[in-house]
Amino acid sequence: MTTMNRREVCGGLAALGACAALGAAPAPGTGMATRSFGTGARSGSVPVIGMGSSGTFDAGGDAGARAPLREVLRRFVAGGGRVLDTSPMYGRAEQVLGDLIAELAIRPQLWIATKVWTRGRAEGERQVAESLRRLGTDRLELLQVHNLLDWREHVPTLRALQESGRIRYTGITHYRADAHAAVEEVLRQERFDWLQINYSLGEREAEARLLPFCQERGIAVMANRPFQDGALFARVRDRPLPPWAAEVGCASWGQFLLRYVVSHPAVTCTIPATARPAHVADNVAAGLAPLPDERQRALMAEYFAAL
Repeated sequence: MTTMNRREVCGGLAALGACAALGAAPAPGTGMATRSFGTGARSGSVPVIGMGSSGTFDAGGDAGARAPLREVLRRFVAGGGRVLDTSPMYGRAEQVLGDLIAELAIRPQLWIATKVWTRGRAEGERQVAESLRRLGTDRLELLQVHNLLDWREHVPTLRALQESGRIRYTGITHYRADAHAAVEEVLRQERFDWLQINYSLGEREAEARLLPFCQERGIAVMANRPFQDGALFARVRDRPLPPWAAEVGCASWGQFLLRYVVSHPAVTCTIPATARPAHVADNVAAGLAPLPDERQRALMAEYFAAL
């Protein structure tokens, strides 16, 4: 199989009429895979491919700068995407997302997660209120403590918001492997519904302890950095996909990287970020069922490690 980049793959999908950018529904029986999580009143289900906003939605008020982001959101939802992750840490991302969500009238289709990223309980409460205002919503599906920052101070705020119905789920996040031990310790001390953590073919450390731990405890997992901030594309550039790529549902390296992540049984979803409408179709296609099984995952990891 020859090497195909993301632009070529999306062009091919569009030509076949299957590109999510056109708003076309997936073929019968091949919709995006979903993962269930939680139990009882705290249960839920989300598509395995979500979208992050770090470094992509920090745009100004200029209509020209926002136009491609508006199209990214439109295509994401048209392709079956729901989970949208953001943070006050991401500059103007919350405000831009809130404005574009209102313009597109897509709030009912979205499952929105943001974070508290500050010190002190009072400041945390203020920041959460500001995030809700920027996002143009009175409730959130998930509120996370960003990178564990002052997490003990924010737990009472998260619990109160959850009890009042303003948020449905609580979580913590981090993005570095050297923080995994601290993350596990927090999860042992305090009950959270979600963990957001770095996991990719280039950063597989979570497989050793955190992912099995979350699976055992019933904690949903949102995988960040599935492309390792683009570093994995640099690694596979000009390298061919394996001859068996189609057997694991992959038509591009982007799909290969994402499908490995979301096929782990402990991973609920992943959140690749993009500001390019053409890349949304490729990302969404990576979530089509069925996902790779354990044997196929082992082949994928072995092939990637040998590059």
